[in-house]
Amino acid sequence: MIKSTGILFLVALFTLLVTACGSDEPGSLIVLTHDSFDIGEEIIAQFEEDNNATVTIQKSGDSGEALNRAILEKGNPSGDLLYGVDNTFLTKALREDIFIKYESSRMEDVPSQFVLDDTFHVSPVDYGYVNINYDIAYLEEHGLTPPKTLEELTGEEWKGRLVVQNPATSSPGLAFLIATVSYFGEDDDYDYLDFWADLKENDLVVKDGWSDAYYTNFSQYDGDQPLVLSYATSPAAELYFSEGAYRTPPTGNMLVDKATFLQVEGIGILKGTQNEKLARKFIDFVLDTPFQEDIPSRMFVYPVNSKAVTPDFFKYAEVPTLPSDIDADTIDENRDEWIDSWTKVVLR
Repeated sequence: MIKSTGILFLVALFTLLVTACGSDEPGSLIVLTHDSFDIGEEIIAQFEEDNNATVTIQKSGDSGEALNRAILEKGNPSGDLLYGVDNTFLTKALREDIFIKYESSRMEDVPSQFVLDDTFHVSPVDYGYVNINYDIAYLEEHGLTPPKTLEELTGEEWKGRLVVQNPATSSPGLAFLIATVSYFGEDDDYDYLDFWADLKENDLVVKDGWSDAYYTNFSQYDGDQPLVLSYATSPAAELYFSEGAYRTPPTGNMLVDKATFLQVEGIGILKGTQNEKLARKFIDFVLDTPFQEDIPSRMFVYPVNSKAVTPDFFKYAEVPTLPSDIDADTIDENRDEWIDSWTKVVLR
């Protein structure tokens, strides 16, 4: 009996030691995101060091494409988290039930206006305003004045000079489509589809994603279009990247009332992950000030943490006074129809 008890004690001790050793084994996370994601290597390295883990950032096209991938992989995701789902696609993501609920304690530092989802399947991480940018030097060289209304974009002087993104694959593209619905309305004498039809006739250029439109087509980067759909923070980013070559931003913002869109991005833990505990820690980390304060100079959008400090060059980041006023429920009810109608008018 004593011998049997001793054996049981040794087995229990061995199990305890194995468990203890196992807890020290390194973890790993895969974060699915869009092509525009950028954060300092030293920031990610700090999380890895603090949590004895490795983090792999897996880019999957624009945010709409990244979400579509996560939906296709529902229940058996190739990643543990999805970073970049925004308020234009949020309800679609929630309806597909691809996220695990998690409310981070860091949410106490996030103003309520940026809370995407009150069930906390998705936590907000950053925000920015989508609008049209223009190349100042190009306009001056060609004797053009920056357009002050969307209607002006259909004029002869802007023929072939505007590049936007496809709303079916790009969150900025969808954001601008929604803004045009807000601006022109539906089923009026001249509604949003009439506007897009006129843009098409005016040789509108459409790209699948933001990066391609901005860095390939925008004349600031030797492309052919001096007008590009981007963000209100992009001119400030251009100044920052110029490393002193410019004293003021080389690009400007076309800020038209009800024709800009407040875009809020979020992060969520994907159902099926085997690393939920570590994924929760990563969300806490993303909402903390070191990560949040790195966002503006990397992705040129605003941090949602109210305690995060933005860099000096953000004083050149203009804020629209009256963005579009279409709520999330209306977007959810009409998004697919708007995209389908846009596709028929613009791409077919």
